[in-house]
Amino acid sequence: MNALKRLLKIRYARLPLAVCLFFLLFAAGAEIYAIACKHSGTVPVYQVQDELLRNQPPCAQHWLGTDYLGRDVLIRALFASRTAVKVGVIASLISSVFGVLLGLLGGYFGGRTDRTVLWIYSTFASMPTLLFILAFALLVSKGFLYGPLETAFRAFSACLNTEPGMMAVYMGIGLTGWVPLCRVVRAETMRQRQMQYVTAARALGVGSCGIMLRHIFPNLMHLVIVYFTMRFAFAVMTEVIVSYLGLGVQFEPSWGLMIANGQTLLWRGVWWELVTATGFMFVLVLALNMSGDALRDALDPRHVL
Repeated sequence: MNALKRLLKIRYARLPLAVCLFFLLFAAGAEIYAIACKHSGTVPVYQVQDELLRNQPPCAQHWLGTDYLGRDVLIRALFASRTAVKVGVIASLISSVFGVLLGLLGGYFGGRTDRTVLWIYSTFASMPTLLFILAFALLVSKGFLYGPLETAFRAFSACLNTEPGMMAVYMGIGLTGWVPLCRVVRAETMRQRQMQYVTAARALGVGSCGIMLRHIFPNLMHLVIVYFTMRFAFAVMTEVIVSYLGLGVQFEPSWGLMIANGQTLLWRGVWWELVTATGFMFVLVLALNMSGDALRDALDPRHVL
């Protein structure tokens, strides 16, 4: 609660936080709406086509014009935030879990455990992130996975109400993005395990798991929250790149798909789809980065506002 009060006192953070909250709430509502349309067999509003209104410029009826199928660009850009928020939340959660778990284990136990953690994150750090994500998405979207594994992957994707290609993007971003957090958590855990409160907990008979989860981890939460925010923005931009290349979203609204479609029509003067998708992505990523900076200032105990 005190951290929230400090956060709200930061003037430059209020508008970015409001923007992030808007996108999160709209994405949650859009997800519920998409599930309801799927179960009822209704065509979602963002998929409604009108061939007579193809590539119409901005007007009173369609504020930001229409695309090559006559679909409203503003509506599609808004509902594309659902894709962006889902990939941001799921990929950042995967990265955070791996980073915190391995960082705590390596930093607390040291020795062979720490050397194993070092080897694992050094291996992942050497991978070209974007190429790994693209290769993983290609394997899944083109049906190159082992049969039972592909079946399980598609079932898991259905549970999250997403396409297999997008599920691959979630996993790819999550599995390649935990290394920076792991390094920070490991270093901070090494420092925290020497503190007097950890020594006191050991003297009282608290086990290693209890010390890590109940004592050390709460003191690392400010690092995890800031990292989550920053990773969220990176995941959004990565999803746009992958979808732009045709390996992410195929049938749902996505800013990457809109940019790819708008680019092909730019030579004809159809600029509104490209500009709208780019503008929405820019606003969300900027808001996330500014919110991350504000969270760092509010949660860092060395900052007194």
